Amino acid sequence: MAALLCAVSSVHPAPPAAADSIRDHQWALSAFDAEATEKLSSGRGVTVAVVDTGVDGTHPDLTGNVLPGKSFLAGGGRADRETDSVHGTAMASLIAGHGHGPGNSAGIKGLAPGAKILPLRVNVDGNLQFGSVKGVAEAIRYAAEHGASVINLSLASPSSARVLEESVRYARQKGAVVVAGAGNDGTDTPNYPASLPGVVSVGAVDVSGKIWAKSNYGSNTLVAAPGVDNYSAGLNHQYQTESGTSDATAYVSAAAALLRAKFPHLTAGQIANRLVKTAKLPDSVAGGKLPDKHYGYGFIRPYRALAEDIPAGARNGPLPGSAPSASPEDAGSAAGPGQETTTVKDGSVFVVRGVVGAAGIGLLGALAVGVIRRRRPVVPPPPVSGRQPPGPDFRQ
Repeated sequence: MAALLCAVSSVHPAPPAAADSIRDHQWALSAFDAEATEKLSSGRGVTVAVVDTGVDGTHPDLTGNVLPGKSFLAGGGRADRETDSVHGTAMASLIAGHGHGPGNSAGIKGLAPGAKILPLRVNVDGNLQFGSVKGVAEAIRYAAEHGASVINLSLASPSSARVLEESVRYARQKGAVVVAGAGNDGTDTPNYPASLPGVVSVGAVDVSGKIWAKSNYGSNTLVAAPGVDNYSAGLNHQYQTESGTSDATAYVSAAAALLRAKFPHLTAGQIANRLVKTAKLPDSVAGGKLPDKHYGYGFIRPYRALAEDIPAGARNGPLPGSAPSASPEDAGSAAGPGQETTTVKDGSVFVVRGVVGAAGIGLLGALAVGVIRRRRPVVPPPPVSGRQPPGPDFRQ
């Protein structure tokens, strides 16, 4: 199938000189009350696999938190020295960035700064090479076999394949929490792997808690997370802003890492149960039937997921089973409506990203058969007074 890189470009740059103000622009950290959350868990001891474009482990906000990883593209090799493609670095920073400078107060901080990133390179953005479903499936299996208890899939395809479904089932058998973006088309078209049984499918919300207009709602959305106007690490040790269910997926993976660190004996389904039981819907849709088709059970509240007294519940929690050859964790659970997959011999995967702005890096625009690289001037971000954004507090 023809591949598309979902990257509708718009510029909201953040140059290196503004690194000390980047943190104040990370509205998701304020909404989550990340400082209080980190006192309960930092994700230390947990490995999160980022199946993506590779990661620049030399970025000052990521040094020491990125493992060598592996490339599943031609030539193989490690995946922690990526200097051409930004997406994986951005996702890694939202998960496990630790900042830099005095007290690590400058630059990007992730929600789980104590976690380790296992970068697995399956995509190349910025040119005509893209990862295949088979490559993604191999990376998922590799992650499960190499200590990743959370697997972040900020990528999607309109088609699935049996090999992808089997790899997700295998990761579930190994106990991994598998998290994937619902997609950025603003339609009810299901994407994969988000629609596969047992995957935590994630939608994107803005600073007010409202669902992003381009967030798909046909991929069995379970929860939502901040996915609009997020600052993240960029190429050349710089920064960028972006919007998309990719970012939301990274934040849910980070929340899962926090829970894994604090509750190591919980199953993947029980981790998902904590996220669901503490999620919140905006007042505009509260009281409706759950799961809501756009929000799932609501936007995540990691502090509450860590702090509240919640019974462990069934091993599979709210996640549908991965029949037919289900693991013990999946036993007794049937796939819910809309869980069928379209099997193809092999399909192409595109990065789940919406609006991207970059600081001094190549910008990406999606075409029917390729990607155009562009450069734009940089502008410092405006000053911010205080760190609490308008709208709901995602902790309360």
